[in-house]
Amino acid sequence: MSGVTLALTLVSGVAWTLVYIESVRLGLAQRTYAMPLAAFGLNIAWEVLYTVVGFSAGSPDVQTFVNLVWACGDVAILYTLLRYGPREFPGVSRTAFYAFVGLVLVTSALVQVMFRAEFGPSGGPSYSAFLQNLLMSGLFIAMYVARGGRRGQSLLIALSKWLGTLAPTILFGLVTYRPFILVIGALCSVFDLAYLGLLWRDRGPLTVRETALAPLTVPETSETA
Repeated sequence: MSGVTLALTLVSGVAWTLVYIESVRLGLAQRTYAMPLAAFGLNIAWEVLYTVVGFSAGSPDVQTFVNLVWACGDVAILYTLLRYGPREFPGVSRTAFYAFVGLVLVTSALVQVMFRAEFGPSGGPSYSAFLQNLLMSGLFIAMYVARGGRRGQSLLIALSKWLGTLAPTILFGLVTYRPFILVIGALCSVFDLAYLGLLWRDRGPLTVRETALAPLTVPETSETA
């Protein structure tokens, strides 16, 4: 591994680790979850899959250990999602919410396995990673709009997410020149910078509307809205 590759891999690893740490911190502090569900499902599936693949190869590289750290962060985020997620959907029963989370996780795992089967051990991880990053970039903005503000979100998450995606965009899009990754990575930056702008403009204390949540206990008999 060259010095440039190692440096960019570590920048990505550290930046995304900060995303996970801050997501868990905010989730516990504000009693919510801090990563959009669909993007989270794809993330945890990707990181578990390629942690297992990396270690099963017998000689794990730096990225495999980074994946392991991310997967551990995902488990912590999953806790906040299951613990506090139902509060974000007051018209949905806990049973229905948990069933939907399970469906998202199973679907995400299948998508990741099929990406690897279709595009191979080289293209599969990178193509799926950048596409799910683009999805996440858009969903963070959607989450900001849906929550009416930045509950469960922060400038640190937004900045770290941008840098964590920019580093592999440079590595795989420019250094090794893969046009698909370069374009998708550039689009991620467009959405990430827009999200940063939203949070920067709204960087004061949380408003009453932003902190208003449903009760922590959601009745099992509540009907889906």
